[in-house]
Amino acid sequence: MQPRSLNHSARSRALETLEATTAEKPLDLLVIGGGVVGAAAAFDAATRGLKVGLVEARDLAQGTSSRSSKLVHGGLRYLQMLDFKLVAEALRERNLLMTRTAPHLVRPLPFIFPFQKPLLDRAFIGSGVTLYDGLSVGSTTRSKGLRSLFTRGTRAPLHRHMTRKGMARRFPGLNQQKFIGALEYFDAQVDDARLVLTLARSAHSLGAAIATRTEVIDYVRQPAQEAGSAEDRVHGVVVRDRETGREFTVHASETLLAAGAWTGEQQNRAYDTAAETTAPRLKVLASKGIHITVPREKIPAQDGVGVISQTEKSVLFIIPMGHYWSIGTTDTAWHEPVDVPAPNARDIDYVLEHANAVLQTRLTRDDVLGTWAGLRPLLQPVQSEEAASAKISREHTVMRLSPGLTAVAGGKLTTYRSMAEDAVSFAVSEQFKNRESLTEQLPLLGGQGFGEWTDRAAEISATYNFSAQTTQRLLYRYGSLLEEFLALIDEQPELAEEVSDAAGYLRAEFVYAVRYEGALHLEDLLERRTRLFHEVADRGLSALDEILGVVAEELGWDQDRQAYEKRAYTSYVEAHLRAEQTASDAEAAQAMREALPVHQQLLTT
Repeated sequence: MQPRSLNHSARSRALETLEATTAEKPLDLLVIGGGVVGAAAAFDAATRGLKVGLVEARDLAQGTSSRSSKLVHGGLRYLQMLDFKLVAEALRERNLLMTRTAPHLVRPLPFIFPFQKPLLDRAFIGSGVTLYDGLSVGSTTRSKGLRSLFTRGTRAPLHRHMTRKGMARRFPGLNQQKFIGALEYFDAQVDDARLVLTLARSAHSLGAAIATRTEVIDYVRQPAQEAGSAEDRVHGVVVRDRETGREFTVHASETLLAAGAWTGEQQNRAYDTAAETTAPRLKVLASKGIHITVPREKIPAQDGVGVISQTEKSVLFIIPMGHYWSIGTTDTAWHEPVDVPAPNARDIDYVLEHANAVLQTRLTRDDVLGTWAGLRPLLQPVQSEEAASAKISREHTVMRLSPGLTAVAGGKLTTYRSMAEDAVSFAVSEQFKNRESLTEQLPLLGGQGFGEWTDRAAEISATYNFSAQTTQRLLYRYGSLLEEFLALIDEQPELAEEVSDAAGYLRAEFVYAVRYEGALHLEDLLERRTRLFHEVADRGLSALDEILGVVAEELGWDQDRQAYEKRAYTSYVEAHLRAEQTASDAEAAQAMREALPVHQQLLTT
């Protein structure tokens, strides 16, 4: 798989490809949704040799898939529910990512689980984690015959018990009076947005047409008699290019809806007549989970170790992320529009309260650098009369909504690959038989040859005058794609300089995001290609002028366009800060709705 640039020119070509489809020459599969499952489905279908398109109304991973806890894990809490099959599947997918398909994006992360009751907690939690390790080893052993020769990753070590003194040495920021000891076990972490981006670019490199900022506004139906079926068949969609307002039709033999929290909205568009209100539907509810970030120095700990603890409503994670900590999460029903989730003041206070309950020092609102809120798409049980048209697991469901239209929903980040494989297999089973997925064997872009690049870390640091920390960060962002990243610096050495007030990000990272990773707007650059929005207290505002100076020519922005992009991003930051001060979800959503759209064209469409 040779990497192809995913940029604004590639987007234009993708739109041309989609518009050129006809009823006689349709796509084999059109995927709606650019989150982790949609991007993975496009990649999966492309590995099967299908003609694939993907449309996303906003940016890649702009919804839930960039707003998770950024963990790849088996789900330790599911052991309490005795759901061994689900945990084993998730651990198998976790290990697959770390060792074969994405070792440059997913790496082991140790967690401290502190104890209050010396015998009961150590016995109860310890036995659970022992089982967790056993399931992990078992899942790895069962899949070892498929181990790739092209990647080299790191497996998660087994757990160990700690005394109070051992816990204090490992994580001195924990409350030493409250906890009498701890257990350390391993899961893994990932930059969720980069995972989605890499999936999309991998799909593009296999020929998939990827079009962001392209919204589905209607569905095209082929009459039953013409389709040779008992009912009308979905044979494509009508889309609107949100950058220009232009609308056109995309024809597809099969359409896969992978819209996450937007599933209900898209189903309503697909079923636009009263006669179809009894058709099968996925029932998805949105549950909000929020995280805050605080400076690394606020919580003393050894490098690269986090904390997990149970709360009365959810799980508390304190996760190291470079020079800051991510702390979450919550689990509350969201009843507002799904495109404007944001933390409110009560959410932030809840997370601070529970973090302070386990820490030595007290965190306050003044310590908060940034926040994010994501919506978990929770599935309601499928009704019995619909079950015949659905493939259902504990965590996700794939359902035939009508001929030519399949939907997938539920699940979690860790099991995205198996979800995508299920969804594509189900969607194309009637028209494309014997097309097997290769995603269990094929590394994502940047994964193949990653081990050889890690062996060169010292050489890279010396050649480019990077600190060891910068080199490690770049390796785990780009993997073996670091070769094309460094080529930018070879061409323009000034791109090796750090952007001022930008948390150590290099100028080259912003140029690379535009030239290779499909960034179209400042918001794409600061919230998903990098994480400045969450990493610095001013959410990246003081770095805007320098970033604009680096990317404006790449994107062809004149002075007016640069001024609007700056206004739009500033408006977004201000709206988010207002939302963080509100008392309710309704007020937070209203604050977010007041932000300017990312492109001035959207003001008139």
